[in-house]
Amino acid sequence: MDGFIDTLQFVLAPQVVNGLSIGVAVILMALGLTIIFGLLDVINMAHGEFYALGAYLGVTLAAAGVNFWLMLLLVPLIMAPLGYAFERMLIQRVFHQKDRHILTLLLTFGLAIVMEDLFKVFYGPQALTAATPIEGASEIAGMFFPNYRLFLMAIGSAIIVAVWLVVYRTSLGAMVRAAAFDKNMASSLGVPVSHVYAGTFAFGVALAALAGVLLAPVYSVFPTMGKDFILLAFSVVIVGGLGSIKGAVIAGLVLTQIQAIASLYMSPSWTDPLVFAIMVAVLMVRPQGLFGRLGHA
Repeated sequence: MDGFIDTLQFVLAPQVVNGLSIGVAVILMALGLTIIFGLLDVINMAHGEFYALGAYLGVTLAAAGVNFWLMLLLVPLIMAPLGYAFERMLIQRVFHQKDRHILTLLLTFGLAIVMEDLFKVFYGPQALTAATPIEGASEIAGMFFPNYRLFLMAIGSAIIVAVWLVVYRTSLGAMVRAAAFDKNMASSLGVPVSHVYAGTFAFGVALAALAGVLLAPVYSVFPTMGKDFILLAFSVVIVGGLGSIKGAVIAGLVLTQIQAIASLYMSPSWTDPLVFAIMVAVLMVRPQGLFGRLGHA
């Protein structure tokens, strides 16, 4: 019995907290991805690179002496106009074409490759480290948890709630959901659909960049980090349901917990294939994912 309690206290519980802290950051990235798909019907293959760009901006601002707390505000504010410009100058050029799904996928995939190479040019291929802004650990019920992991859980949860409130409890969110449900009807009612599209894309990009800043102290910052992380975010979005905010939150928490706990009993190299196997199983049983799309649920 004592052995079980020790295992629960010193092995399982810290791993659960680790999964939760990573989970909320994954959800931030997946939320941006699923909101963009739910409204624009565009699978943004460059979303991981926007996440990486957020991390690189955080490292750059930290080197310039910018406080971490100010950085959490500055990076999304910098990335949102950039995302808006990308949507207006690139996505909109092919958005109304007959084969827009393939064209936007190829366009964002090409953008991802260009951004990754630019990271190598400006920052080099080597991994960079970001200082942990909150040091130490806290004791909770006899267990010690890193303070920064607890902070990730708290701020990530607050941002997720804020996103939900904006989408479902504000007039701005009502316009976004109306445009997602029927863009022609929304346009006839005076909703500036093209600006809503660009603004939503910018919002998703800002969320991805914020996730990059938050996870930079946990992981190293390197040129291909977006490519590595986007696979997990896509799994979350697909399992939860493309375009579903509720689905992204639930799937993000479940999949990251499964990944964290499974790493205790198998090689970490097998945890990603396990997540992908779950994704395939969900697609076989329920191809549309667990929940509906934005504007439909």
